[in-house]
Amino acid sequence: MANETSQAGPERRSTTRVVGWCLAAVVGMFAFGFALVPLYEVFCEITGINGKTGGRYEAPATTEVDEQRTVEVQFLAQNGPDMPWIFKPAVRSIKVHPGESVTVNFVAENPTSEPMVGQAVPSLSPSEGTLYFHKTECFCFNQQPLEPGERADMPLVFIVDRELPEHITKLTLSYTLYDQGKPVKVSAGKSKNTTTNENG
Repeated sequence: MANETSQAGPERRSTTRVVGWCLAAVVGMFAFGFALVPLYEVFCEITGINGKTGGRYEAPATTEVDEQRTVEVQFLAQNGPDMPWIFKPAVRSIKVHPGESVTVNFVAENPTSEPMVGQAVPSLSPSEGTLYFHKTECFCFNQQPLEPGERADMPLVFIVDRELPEHITKLTLSYTLYDQGKPVKVSAGKSKNTTTNENG
C-alpha cells in the first residue's frame, strides 16, 4: 500500500507538468495567432499581396508622364454589411498616362435619419499593380461623417507609376464602405469624428 502511494505521487506530478505544458502551448498559439494579424497587414502593404494598397504617397515635385502609354483604371464601390449609404464612383473608368496625377470623385449619401460615420477600405487588382498605384490624396485616409440626408463628393488623387509592368493594361480599384457608427459629439449642436486612418 505504501509502495502504491509513493508511485502515485510522481505520476500526479508528471500529469500536472503535462497539463501545464498543454495549457502553455494553447496560450502561445492564441498569442501567435493575434500577432499574425498585424504582421500580415504589414506584409500585404509592402508586397501588395491581397490587393491591399499603400497609404499616402508623397509625389515628387516633377514627374515625367509617359504619354506613349495608356492604362485603363476601373472604379468599383460596394457597401459592407448593414451599411445603408448610397456609395458609388462618379465615373466608372478612365484612361490615364503613367506618371500623371489624376483626380476622380466618389459619391456618398446618408439616406437614414441618423448621423453616421463611414470608412472606405480600398483594394486593387491585379494585386501586382498595388506596388505601382500611388494615392496622394484619398477619402479612404479619413473616416467620413455624414448628417441625415447629407451627400458628399469624396476626392481621390492618384498616380500610376511609370514602372508599371507593360503587361498590365488595366487596373481595378474597388472600395468597400463600412459603418463606423455615430459621430463623436464634441460640442452642443456639433458633431465630429476624430478617428483617422493613414493606411487606407
